[in-house]
Amino acid sequence: MAEDSRRYAGIAWTAAGFEVAVLDAAGRPVRALARFGPGQAAGLTQYLSGLAPGPGRGSAGRVGRAVPRGRRRSMAVLDSTNGMLDGALVAAGLPVYRADPWQLPGRPLLGSVPARVLAEAGRQDPAALRRLTARGGILAGRGAEQRAGLVRSQAQATALAGAGRLARHGCREVAEVALTFDDGPNPPYTGQILAILDRYQVPATFFCVGLPASAHAADVARMAADGHGLGTHTWSHPFLPDLSETQLAEQLDRTDEVIARAAGQRPALFRPPYGSRSPDVLRWLGGRPAPVVLWDVDPSDWARPGAAVIAGRVLLRARPGTIILMHDGGGDRSQTVAALPLVIEGLLDRGFRFTRAADLLAAAAPPARLPAAPLPSWVCPGK
Repeated sequence: MAEDSRRYAGIAWTAAGFEVAVLDAAGRPVRALARFGPGQAAGLTQYLSGLAPGPGRGSAGRVGRAVPRGRRRSMAVLDSTNGMLDGALVAAGLPVYRADPWQLPGRPLLGSVPARVLAEAGRQDPAALRRLTARGGILAGRGAEQRAGLVRSQAQATALAGAGRLARHGCREVAEVALTFDDGPNPPYTGQILAILDRYQVPATFFCVGLPASAHAADVARMAADGHGLGTHTWSHPFLPDLSETQLAEQLDRTDEVIARAAGQRPALFRPPYGSRSPDVLRWLGGRPAPVVLWDVDPSDWARPGAAVIAGRVLLRARPGTIILMHDGGGDRSQTVAALPLVIEGLLDRGFRFTRAADLLAAAAPPARLPAAPLPSWVCPGK
C-alpha cells in the first residue's frame, strides 16, 4: 500500500511573527515548528512551497495539471485574524484554507490559535474548511456575512459620520483627492511608491499593519519624514467582527505604538481591514480617538488586474473629495507601482490637487443633521 504523503501546515501569528507546524496524515509532526519574523513572509512562502504539491499542481509545481481522482493533497491553514499572507500564498499557487472561529478554541489577546491547532483542523476535517481564492482572499465564502454586517451597522455609521468620526470621502466641491495605501510597509514596493510620490511632490496617507511595520520601521520613518499621513490598519489585518473588544483594542494600541516609535508621531486615523464592521465594532471604535476612514474609489489593485486597468478605474471614478484605496502591502504590488504615475499625471491633468486624508477631512465639517446615506461621509461646510 502506498504511503499517505499528505501534509497539513498550520500557520499561526504572534506578536513576534509567524509559526508553521506541519503534520502528516496520522497527526505526527513532519518538521520542527518553524518560526519566521514579521518581515519574512517570502521565506515562509518558500518554506511552504517545499511541501508536497497542492490541488491543481503537478509534482514539478506547474499549475493546471489534473490531479488523479481520489488523490488528496496537502494544505496550508490560516484563520480569519491572519490577513497578511493569503494573497502571497495563493499567488504562489499554494492550496490555502481558512479555519473559522467556531471551528477553533479561543485565541490569546494578541495572536492566533497555535499553529498545530490549525494544522489539526485541516487534518481532521478538511472538507469543513474554506479554500481561499485570489479574489475572495481571507474572507472567501464570508462575503454575505460581511455585507450583512455593513447593513446592520448603518445606524452606528450614520451617527459616527454625523459626529465627524467616520468618512468615506471629503468635500465634493473642492478639487482635492487623497491617495491612500494599505497593508504595508512591504519592501520593495513601499519604497518604490515613496520614490514616485517624491518625484511628483504628491502627499499620500499610509494605513500600516503593525506586524510588518515592526519589521520595516525605516519605511514608516520615511513616510513621516516625507510629509505623508499615517493611519493604523490593525496588527494582523483581521476580520474585525471576529475579535472581542479587548482584542481589537490590543491590535490598535500595539500598532499605534510601533508607528509612533518609528515615525515620532502617533497615527491620526484608523481604517478597518476590508472595511469590515458591525454594530459592536463601530461602537468600540467610536470610543477611540482616531476617526474611521473608508474610501469611495477602489480600483481593486490587490487583485492585480494590470497597471492600465488600475489607473483607468481610478481616473474614471475620481471626483472632488475622493479617497482612493490602493495597496503597498499584501503581496506583489508591482502593478500598483506601475499604475501610480498614470494615476497622478491623469488626475493632475484634470485639475485635481493631492492632499493627505486627514487634511482632506479637516476641510470638511460634520453636518448639522445626520445624513441619510447608507454609508455616510462628512460633507462641505453649510451643506
